[in-house]
Order: sequence, then C-alpha cells, then structure tokens
Amino acid sequence: MTDERPLAGIKVFDATQGVAGPHSTMLMAQHGANVIKVEPLDGDWGRTLGKVYGDHCAHSVVFNRGKRSIAIDLKVDEGRALAQQLASDADVVVESFRPGVMSRFGLGYEDVAKGNPDVIYLSVTGFGQGGPNRDLPVTDAVIQAFSGLMSINRDEQGNPQRIGMVAIDVMTGLYAYQAIASALLKRFRFGGGKYIDCSLMQSAAAFQGAKIAEFHLEGGAPQLLYVPVGTMRTSNGHINITAMREHHYVSLMEALEMPELAHDERYNTRDKRIEREMELMPIIREAFLARTTEQWAEILTEAGVMNSPVSTYENFMANEHVSAVDGLAWVEHADVGRIPLPNVPGLEKIDPDNLSQAESPVIGQDTDSILREHGLSDTDIEGLIGKGAIARA
Repeated sequence: MTDERPLAGIKVFDATQGVAGPHSTMLMAQHGANVIKVEPLDGDWGRTLGKVYGDHCAHSVVFNRGKRSIAIDLKVDEGRALAQQLASDADVVVESFRPGVMSRFGLGYEDVAKGNPDVIYLSVTGFGQGGPNRDLPVTDAVIQAFSGLMSINRDEQGNPQRIGMVAIDVMTGLYAYQAIASALLKRFRFGGGKYIDCSLMQSAAAFQGAKIAEFHLEGGAPQLLYVPVGTMRTSNGHINITAMREHHYVSLMEALEMPELAHDERYNTRDKRIEREMELMPIIREAFLARTTEQWAEILTEAGVMNSPVSTYENFMANEHVSAVDGLAWVEHADVGRIPLPNVPGLEKIDPDNLSQAESPVIGQDTDSILREHGLSDTDIEGLIGKGAIARA
C-alpha cells in the first residue's frame, strides 16, 4: 500500500533531546517522515523526565512516537563520521544543542549544507543563536519566568506561578514543526534549503503576542476582557464560569437566584461590570458556596451559561464526551504497559491494533537496520560497536 501521508519519503536527522525538539520531530514522524533519532549511548536525557520505566518516561513515550533510534557517540571519531554521513543524506536536520556545539562535531548548518544545499536545518535553543543570553542554560520554567508568563499566572496571594507542565517546550515543538513544514513546502515549490533559528524564548513571546501588545497599549494594567469570568469555589470543589455576553450575565444571575442584579444599573453593561469587578465578584463568589460543583454544572448548563467543573486528568480520561469523540487512544506499549495517548488534530486516529506509529523506540533499537540501509555490513557494525562509536538496544 502506498503511504500517502504528506511527509512520506522525507528523511529526518533528529539530534534533539528533551521535549521541544522531540515534539517537532514526533509530529513529522506521525505525518509519515522517516525520523532517525540520533542519541548518545546512554540515551536522550528527555527519557529521564519523571518516573522512569526502563528506557522510557511518560514524556519520552509521547514525544518520540514513530521514530527510529540509533545510539552514536559523537565524541568518537568514527561515530562523528557516521553522524555526518547520516546528516548529509537527510532532507531535514533538527538539533537542540547549545549554539556552536553541532559545528564542533562537523554537523553545523554550514557543514551539512556544503554537500546537501537543499537541507532544512532547524536549531532549538533556549535564547537563540545570538544575543547576550545565547549561552545561558535554560529550562521551561526559566523561560516561563523570563517571558512574562508567570506575571499573568498568580496565586491568591499574588505570587507568580509556573504552569505545572513544560508548556513552553511543547509549544516550541509546535512552532518548530510548522516552520519545518512550511520550509519543506517552499522547497517543493521553488527549491532551496533553509536554516531556522527556533528558540524557547521566541516561541514563548509568539504565544503571548496579544498579551505583550496589550501590556504596552494599556500601560501595564490591561483591562479585563469581560466580567464575570473565573474559577469559583463551590461547597465541594471548583467550577469555571464565563459570562462573555450580556445574555450570559443575565442567565448567570438568574441561575444564582439573584435576578435583581441582572438589570442592576451598576452592572448592566460590560464596561460597568469591568469597572466594578472588585465589588461584583465577591457577591458572585459567595453565592457559589451554596451548592456542589455538580449541582452548579447542571444548573448553569441548563441556563446556557458556559461552565466546566475543574477536572483532574482522571476525570478527563473517564469523561463521556472524550470517549465519544475518541479523544484518547488506549494502547499497550511494549515497555511501559497500557497508556492513554491523545489523538492529535489533523492526524489519523491511533489504531490500537497497529502501533507502528504509536510506539516509541528504546535506545539504539534501530541502530543495525539504519546502518545497513546506509551500506554498512554486519562486520562494519560490529567494528563500530567495538570502538564504542555506536550501541544497539
């Protein structure tokens, strides 16, 4: 059967670790690309983000699906030469080392482009290839703080908080994928390769573009979009509500059994509610304490007020709607066991009976097959293993 996925036949040299780079190349693999994950002999450090299950953790299982792994020591001459050969044959090279490191291995953009001028080459770094911060070590939390994201995510005491996941890494992977896909489309139409500098800092800024502009235009204290909106404490938990338009507000007040506030001259327009948010919201919050989250969800939904109980991942996985639309695929992973994998918008849904695209490789799982495809004999492969240049699973 012909593989008609859009990136079928595209070869990717994936020298990324962590989450951002692996996310972008995982999306390429899911769209049909032959992604060769080039990792150190002891593996991508992203395999150790959280609890470890053999060669995997939850992050590596999700963000390395559909790839093939070859373990190469770039500090060994033969390993470095082998990596250079693989990169010279690739349509796309993606790396996530600090600026200048790939060039020291003879794998920088200029090195690869000499013999492969049409290559699409993307570098994932914290702060980018230039500027005074280019060499600073970075984590997702560092960029959350640096980019201003924490300033708009505060607890009840006003303390800036990090989002409890590697949100910047994940969104950087999305920006990286769209940049690569666009560069490939340009190459198909007009020819030519491209170098792409993709940093966590710039991705975080792009993600927050409207908030940054808003901060500037409104002098650092942006007007609320509308009131009431937010998370309400109930008698047994929390529920999020949004009253975006006038009829939403009227319906909310009626549902809260406070119809007198629906047309109160102090609150009967969006601008008035924004101006008097500090006096209106405590009244609304107090009313929500009278019932359970489940009771409010039923009442508000019936009244046409947008709402959602604040769920745990357990609630989400068990939700009737998520199940009805195949939001999650439950698969048996060879190394980890049964796991939920969210289906990605735009991709074919995961088939639990055909896990070729759902599985993520262990370290060096495909070392032998990849090298045979590039003309190496079994004797050559054993010789490289003996020199410590490569490893197999």
